[in-house]
Amino acid sequence: MKTTEEVDFKMNIKPGSHIHLMGICGTAMASMAGLLKDRGFKITGSDSNPYPPMSTQLENLGINIMKGYKAENLHPKPDFVIVGNVISANNEEAQELMKLGIPYTSLPKAMGEFIIENRESVVISGTHGKTTTTSMMAWVAENAGVKPGFLIGGDSEELLSKFQKSGRQLLHHRG
Repeated sequence: MKTTEEVDFKMNIKPGSHIHLMGICGTAMASMAGLLKDRGFKITGSDSNPYPPMSTQLENLGINIMKGYKAENLHPKPDFVIVGNVISANNEEAQELMKLGIPYTSLPKAMGEFIIENRESVVISGTHGKTTTTSMMAWVAENAGVKPGFLIGGDSEELLSKFQKSGRQLLHHRG
């Protein structure tokens, strides 16, 4: 199987390519899907139990959510797959991914390669307050004219979206 260590996947994945996210309704995964769609990728995803608010966010973005993890979710074959940490090796869809030899990576690796790239980033981590702190930082930066990019893993009353395309900085709640 081609893993991210064996393939420089970013060189081969260009806007217009089909990226599938396994576990797409996770808060970070759904926002990642939105950021990738904004960059011109065709996005699909699967999840065991899609529910609001993430399913609503994805539907509003026109991203198809396949219910359940099934081998058929990888047909037609995507160009690349991002595997959420909710997916175990014995999962039917994960086994099909391996069988088909589709290049894949994790959410953190995809964030670094596709979103953060060589930008300066501010990462908020910890046990409590990540969403609140990231929301506040993004709001302050936006109102100061910085035009930050951000990915927030929860609801923010101050901001209209859980994500925004990266400018000079990326604010992200998980480290």
